[in-house]
Amino acid sequence: MASSKVKLTTEEIQYITFFEGLTGAVAKDCIIDENADRIIFVVKTGDLGLAIGKRGANVKKIRKLLGKPVDIVEYADTPEELIKNALLPAKVKSVHITERRDGKRIAIVAVDPKDRGIAIGKNGKNVAKARILVQRHFNIDDVIIS
Repeated sequence: MASSKVKLTTEEIQYITFFEGLTGAVAKDCIIDENADRIIFVVKTGDLGLAIGKRGANVKKIRKLLGKPVDIVEYADTPEELIKNALLPAKVKSVHITERRDGKRIAIVAVDPKDRGIAIGKNGKNVAKARILVQRHFNIDDVIIS
């Protein structure tokens, strides 16, 4: 059950307009992640290559113009696939969504042991990105790497 009720701030809308104009890709969402000092763009399925550009040219240009790191994630219609996309290039073996007794929905992600560090990311930033995205789009409360 994807949430189409994502609320964007004026600043996020401006970033999306800038991003789409520069890349030609369609952005479905934009998150200003203050904790990791980055901007996360979610692009429609199939637009990831267009968004990144040849050899990452678009990403480099956007980073330079915005003066912040930029992450681009391809949208997916299921929380499992969105988590896999958010954790790339880590190889995700499985994603299991469960509901705890207190009603919170948790995604437990199994990754290849050699990819565990990539999935978590420096200071937990990759797993945090996955968490932010599934909270916003699928009302899942937490993502745990196992």
